[in-house]
Amino acid sequence: MSLRALWIISHEKGEHASIRFSRRFATVELRAKRLSGSSYVAVPEDDCFLQLLLTELGLSGSKQAFVAQRDDCLYRPRSPALELHITAPVKGTLWPVLAISQAHLTLACLPLVDASPGQRPPLSSLLSESQGLSFLAGLQTFLLAPGSKQDGEGLVSRLALLPSVLLQVCPLGTPLELPLTGTLAMPSPITSAGIQKQPAWRTGLYRGRAVVNVSVVETVRSMQYGNRSRQDLWDVYGTVACKCEVEGVLPNVTVTLSLPPNGSPLQDILVHPCVTSLDSSVLTASSVEHWDGSAFSGPYKFPFSPPLEPFILCSYTSQVPVPPILGSYQLKEEESQLHVSVVLKLHESVKNSFEYCDAHLPFYNRDQMGVVEVKVSSGQLDVSKEKNLLVWALGQKFPKTREVTMEGKILFSGPEPGPSEPLCTGLTAYIKLYFKVPDTTLSGCSVDQHSVQVYSSAKPRIVTSRELHSKDYWIWNSTDV
Repeated sequence: MSLRALWIISHEKGEHASIRFSRRFATVELRAKRLSGSSYVAVPEDDCFLQLLLTELGLSGSKQAFVAQRDDCLYRPRSPALELHITAPVKGTLWPVLAISQAHLTLACLPLVDASPGQRPPLSSLLSESQGLSFLAGLQTFLLAPGSKQDGEGLVSRLALLPSVLLQVCPLGTPLELPLTGTLAMPSPITSAGIQKQPAWRTGLYRGRAVVNVSVVETVRSMQYGNRSRQDLWDVYGTVACKCEVEGVLPNVTVTLSLPPNGSPLQDILVHPCVTSLDSSVLTASSVEHWDGSAFSGPYKFPFSPPLEPFILCSYTSQVPVPPILGSYQLKEEESQLHVSVVLKLHESVKNSFEYCDAHLPFYNRDQMGVVEVKVSSGQLDVSKEKNLLVWALGQKFPKTREVTMEGKILFSGPEPGPSEPLCTGLTAYIKLYFKVPDTTLSGCSVDQHSVQVYSSAKPRIVTSRELHSKDYWIWNSTDV
């Protein structure tokens, strides 16, 4: 595996973002040009790359909340392999850009993909992706050593050492001593002194009570139109986060993911480089291919030697038959009044116990709200006339019918114009849902405490959790605009 380029970026929500270090490897870039032929896309200048990456990560601080190439529901990101769309001087797509972030520091690299021009192999088959992430993780550990601060002298001194360090660990853009994917990472042999050799990527030893935390977090996105001419869209993306405080030079842990009997198989699975072995059938299921029912459906076993810091063990997608909350949104304009009708229904398969559930109804390109006569069947309604915004706090439970409604009229007769949005003109409007459901996942994926195996001298305390939350959950007005 070789790297075409490497960047280290500091930022704070897109403000005062800067590239603290960058390096291009000319010999690798020449190979990339020969491999790609006429479809070759050159690495852009640092300023251009910085803006493209921050926009893709949602950290640009731009007032433009919606970016079609990033936020459209038809776009299926393959995190952490990002696409950067370059428009000048030559139009093209830079892929795969790998990026990892911690606090206000982001490390990114562009590995060389050994594939025919125009082809994009599945991520699971790319050796360069897992090795690139492993290299970035090691570099992150070097820069953010325990006890140092990102903006302190420790980071500055390590950045100053980085050119000489890269000459040793990544000569001519090729990282050294990276494990091969699919091979078993056996513990290091015992030395003559009887002490097990500590791997270079493990920066220290843990001392204390053994604790293993495993958390399954699923994110659901949805775009509902309520219109036969436009198909509703939704998808589910899950991550399994771990923090393993276990004594030993190279401890071994196994986490098993389980699905209910009627659950859909997990797809697009990506694993952390610390996973030592994995059944190849786990990595072959892809959401872009037709599922014929023969895909591996678990249980999914992940044996690994954990790093000291918290990390994402794996990520996946799941095809669920329906979104958790189905909505209907209808607007009708009568003179200067707007009649609002909303129905939200919680699907029977979803646990009726929320940490929070809020619906935001903004109204753009109108005068400020005047008289608001709107009633809800459940929850509380807050009105912000200055922002032309209704906030419907549904609380922690839907009623027994699992259905809530909103009906009423709004008169826009304020003294000043309200907020504007180029997309939402006329009756083009939306509801955006924000919710979090603890102790559940939409796919049914879970980790049983008894399925977590830790090979250690001390019996660890096992803590498992799971949750479901929304991101970009939109319900659009279905009335003819």
